[in-house]
Amino acid sequence: MLARVDVLGHHRGLQLRCGRRKSLFSGDEIVVAYGNRYASSQFEAIVPRTLGPCQLVAGGGVAGKALSWHNRISRGPTEITPVGVLFRPDGKRVNLQEYALEEVTCFTNRWPPTIAVVGTAMDAGKTDAAAFLVRGMVEAGQRVGYAKVTGTGAGGDTWLLKDAGADPVLDFTDAGYTSTYRLEAKDVERVCHTLVAHLAKSGVDAIILEVADGLLQDETAALLQSEVFRAVTSAVLFTARDSMGAVAGVNRLREYDLPVVGLSGVLTAGPLQCEEATTATGLPTYSREELAEAAVARGILAWIDEQEVDAGSAGAIAG
Repeated sequence: MLARVDVLGHHRGLQLRCGRRKSLFSGDEIVVAYGNRYASSQFEAIVPRTLGPCQLVAGGGVAGKALSWHNRISRGPTEITPVGVLFRPDGKRVNLQEYALEEVTCFTNRWPPTIAVVGTAMDAGKTDAAAFLVRGMVEAGQRVGYAKVTGTGAGGDTWLLKDAGADPVLDFTDAGYTSTYRLEAKDVERVCHTLVAHLAKSGVDAIILEVADGLLQDETAALLQSEVFRAVTSAVLFTARDSMGAVAGVNRLREYDLPVVGLSGVLTAGPLQCEEATTATGLPTYSREELAEAAVARGILAWIDEQEVDAGSAGAIAG
């Protein structure tokens, strides 16, 4: 829709398609997309039922009715008023799903090694871990694809991953969704499968997935427990802000029977936290700089190969 900026709040700029951040002024007219948002360090928002005044709830241009926000957002949300819904020349409303990748419901080829980066919550260090791991894979001579499978539409994460060397770079907006918050589980699973399948079809050597928010977020929890996620994921790199969060998260992932290869995130800034987490979980911790090393990337790929060999051996024995 086309909307007018009324009162500037937390979001005082808008990410443009070219990657530049445009400063906003009261009275500006902007094009935005309605969407829900779940961000524990920022806003919870839903799509309003009317075309009345609402808020800009994400810097990527997402409009919604803000239900709550973190105390550190002292200015509150930026207030906007819809001017009107955008229509195409043929009279149909403009919708992101018109630009979505072709849905992939069946993929019979072998998946490339796929590492999912998951975390305790927003701001645990997931995107940085994903970007530096991509860099390490590239340094190891791998062509790496990246997909962020859940979240709210914004450009910062995908631009960072492109800068790190990922190609192709996709996210849920490429599957036609402004946000995955409040989507049904089957729709989130379809987004995940479609994005991974398109990356695999592009011929990449490895795939890095990022799952937004934390293990207690409904859509994340449902996706991690799904057969689709288990089918496409070779390993999970878990990020946390502290050692206790790392321990709780790894225990939850092990309950889901997911293969956790190591720990990263904000906790790696503290050597004692790393020691606590490693002692309690038996897993290595990787700083951002370590993830960017070719040797670490090769080690993670070798670990995945070992898991697949062990699984194959177990299957042969069971057979």
